Amino acid sequence: MSAEATNPATPGPVVPAAPRRRSRPRIDLRRLGRAALLGPASRGRLPDAIGHVVESHRFHHPDADLEPLRRAYVLAESSHRGQMRKSGEPYITHPLAVTLILAELGAETTTLTASLLHDTVEDTDVTLDQVGAEFGAEVRYLVDGVTKLEKVDYGAAAEPETFRKMLVATGNDVRVMSIKLADRLHNMRTLGVMRPEKQERIAKVTRDVLIPLAERLGVQALKTELEDLVFAILHPEEYAYTRELIVENASRADDPLAEFADAMRAVLRDADIQAEVLIRPRHFVSLHRTARKRGRLRGSDFGRLLVLVNEDADCYAVLGELHTCMTPVVSEFKDFIAVPKFNLYQSLHTAVARDDGQVAEVLIRTHQMHKVAEAGVVALGNPYAAPPEEQTAPDGERVDPTRPGWLSRLLDWQEAAPDPDTFWSTLREDLAQDREITVFRPDGGALGLPDGATCVDAAYAQYGEDAHACLGARVNGRLATLSTVLRDGDTVQLLMGQDPASEPSREWLEHAHTPAARIAIQRWLAAHPGTDGPAAGTDDTNTGPAQPPSDGIAPRPAPDAPAPRPDAPAPRPGAAITVVDRPDAGVRLAGCCTPVPADEVTGFAVRGGVVTVHRVECDAVKRMAEAGRAAVDVRWGDTTECRVTLFAESFGRPHLLADLTEAMALEGAEIVSATVEPPSQQRVRHTYTVQLPDAGRLPTLIRVMRDVPGVYDVGRAHHQAPPL
Repeated sequence: MSAEATNPATPGPVVPAAPRRRSRPRIDLRRLGRAALLGPASRGRLPDAIGHVVESHRFHHPDADLEPLRRAYVLAESSHRGQMRKSGEPYITHPLAVTLILAELGAETTTLTASLLHDTVEDTDVTLDQVGAEFGAEVRYLVDGVTKLEKVDYGAAAEPETFRKMLVATGNDVRVMSIKLADRLHNMRTLGVMRPEKQERIAKVTRDVLIPLAERLGVQALKTELEDLVFAILHPEEYAYTRELIVENASRADDPLAEFADAMRAVLRDADIQAEVLIRPRHFVSLHRTARKRGRLRGSDFGRLLVLVNEDADCYAVLGELHTCMTPVVSEFKDFIAVPKFNLYQSLHTAVARDDGQVAEVLIRTHQMHKVAEAGVVALGNPYAAPPEEQTAPDGERVDPTRPGWLSRLLDWQEAAPDPDTFWSTLREDLAQDREITVFRPDGGALGLPDGATCVDAAYAQYGEDAHACLGARVNGRLATLSTVLRDGDTVQLLMGQDPASEPSREWLEHAHTPAARIAIQRWLAAHPGTDGPAAGTDDTNTGPAQPPSDGIAPRPAPDAPAPRPDAPAPRPGAAITVVDRPDAGVRLAGCCTPVPADEVTGFAVRGGVVTVHRVECDAVKRMAEAGRAAVDVRWGDTTECRVTLFAESFGRPHLLADLTEAMALEGAEIVSATVEPPSQQRVRHTYTVQLPDAGRLPTLIRVMRDVPGVYDVGRAHHQAPPL
């Protein structure tokens, strides 16, 4: 039950509201209260008390059936009769005010009907069954979704469990959250008679949960006012200072924004583009952030210019004219029409400057874009208005076209939250993420993740708890650690192990940014106490070198032991390469780059008259040329047999070496020598010198090695060799 008084705790914001296409009279809650006390109107006649709701509703929905609103008001007024708010006003003024907020945003009739009834089940003798019988299943669902759970049954868990219930209901119908946001806005407007500590508690929940939800659902009109009301309660001194700045700016004789607006109107008029140019004053929190960012505020910082046009193409026409006829600030341009924000927001953003240093930010959008920017999902109307065959998924569940990806993720992880406290704290953390990014999978699919998400988060978003077997990732085609932070538009390929007993690493918690990832990892660790959670897919031990497979390949010695040089010995008889001017000279293929037939090569004479052959891009070639060593002309003969050194990098897992060497053998590669480094940070580095009967098989061999599960990179050896 909402019992806050109607007088605000602090003076209301002095920033004027966003311009409306048609002005409406100011709502007087006291007059509505008196009208409510007079009782319902005659049967079939609309009560005077809902006149403003009807006016706003008809503005957006001229053909709406108003009979459900009349019946809902009659039931709500009679049910709440005798209940008063702490301000002394009839309680019915609260559902009326909430419904008016939604009507002004353009909500359809079903939402308004449920809004009038949203407190009846919670605070009166009306039951959900009665609501359903009188108004239908959808209204019943919406009313149930916003009805609080009783503290008597849930104790301290009542608030988090109420929000959990509400979010689950929102997953099936976002109109539930629309009603809750309007309900909270009216309560925040009328929070004044509450004790300061209760005001602060409600303001913090509003800041941490309701405002982020309003942002994600795109309901900017509610979000900005909620931000200012919370700002006034939690930061009264900064609020008062910001208010003084606004009052002081309003008293200035000159207004740079008005001058910018006049200049833009002239430019667009000359270009024969029909457009409205409006000044949108910044709300308190926006201006406070701007002041902290820029220091001293200029006159043009107190608002932004909004240009409204009819068609999408007109937006770009306006942009072209403004950038041609005025001085654009190129760094401020953003195109949210071509790439809308995750909360449905579309607009072009730019800025133009004058010679005196004043800069005006400009928003360019269509009237429809503006409606959605202000009202978000509320502006989309009834999500179930499609034909019946399009409303039902194959599994029989209702399909909500307005359900965004972030909400689906939230609903997924909340089921795994072990207790109300974990859910409540995790919900606040999840909603604290300011924006969402989209990353793409190689198969063309996409994942929506919060800004700052890592490859660990992507793994759990795509595979759920099967992500315990994740071995690593490639981001935009390049190897990346699981801790890599992803950016909007990245392509992520997750490398998964095959071992069903794979385990997540405890270290992953440091890189898990999403609740789904953290909860899954924590749940595994809790189910396996006493383990550190070895890295997924590692070999049987993390402390020693990888164990050799049955073919007897020995591991590389520890880092402090002398490592053998993998230089290839002299070619077999019938040498594949000769020195042009000295055909009888001894030739040695350099182990630092292991050239093979078809590589571009050069040679250098070393002690004993032997010529060492390098690939021309080898670091040793550059070093010797800088030292003044003369190059020797060498060329390949007819033989294509070759010996080459390859390195492979992989995530450790049982039987990896056996699988890798078997794949190499099947391609005809004779392994001459191999070294394997001890695992380091879940990775193993291998070096193989192999003999191939045909150098043309080398690309295929490298590809086959890369296809072995757990191997993420294979390449030709190309390291610095010691001086020759």
